[in-house]
Amino acid sequence: MSDMLLDPTDKVERSQKVFAPRLDTLAGTTIGLLDISKSKGVFFLDRVEEVLRDKYGVKEVLRRMKPTVARTAPAAIKVELTEKCDAVIEALSD
Repeated sequence: MSDMLLDPTDKVERSQKVFAPRLDTLAGTTIGLLDISKSKGVFFLDRVEEVLRDKYGVKEVLRRMKPTVARTAPAAIKVELTEKCDAVIEALSD
């Protein structure tokens, strides 16, 4: 048995996050869809893309997929989405 005493209270101070400003409209924008590699994600994002284009007038949809659900997206994908998209939706599905 260990002699270590653990403190179960959460005393970690968290910094305030600043949210990105909202878009006034989706019309004419480029939206990134990041598939996190969950099963059926492609089917879900196909429908999301269809709605974005048909209902909200999104000009372009840039789709990328993480190599595995267990890890964060590679830096190159994050940079590309940040540089080319007005907004990004990270989606999962099973």
